[in-house]
Amino acid sequence: MKRTVEVVLSIIGAFVYGLGALFGGLFRMLDGDNELVREMLQEDPTVTQSDIDDMMPFLDMIGSIGTVMIVGAIISIVAGIVAMFLFKGNSKPKAASIILLVVGGVTTIITFGGAIFAGIFYIIAGIMGLVRKPKQEINMEQY
Repeated sequence: MKRTVEVVLSIIGAFVYGLGALFGGLFRMLDGDNELVREMLQEDPTVTQSDIDDMMPFLDMIGSIGTVMIVGAIISIVAGIVAMFLFKGNSKPKAASIILLVVGGVTTIITFGGAIFAGIFYIIAGIMGLVRKPKQEINMEQY
C-alpha cells in the first residue's frame, strides 16, 4: 500500500519544524544584543524606563528559549525523516506512526503550544498511518 499522504504530511511537518529552528536561531542572535533591543524599546514613546527594566529578565532568557527551539526542531526533523523511511515501501508503518504521534505530541506540550502547527502535521500523519488498512483483494476463486 502506498503511504504517500503520510510521507507528504511528514515532509510538511519537518519543514515547519525547520522554520521553528530558524526562529530559534533568530532568538539566539538577539540574546547577545540587549543594547539593540533596548534602543528599539526606547524609540517607542509609550514605553517607560521601568517597562524596559521589567523586560530585561525576559531578554536574558530569550537565548535559552532559542536553544530549546533549535534542539527540539532538530530532534523532530530527524525523527520525521526516520518515520518517512519507515513509511517508504510500507515496511513498518506502525512504528513510523507511533514515532510521529509521540514527537508531535511531546513537542507541542514542551513548547507550550509553540510547535502546534508542525505537531498537527505529524499527529495527522501518525493517526493516518495507524488506522489505514491494506486493501483486500477480491479473489473470484473464493466464491
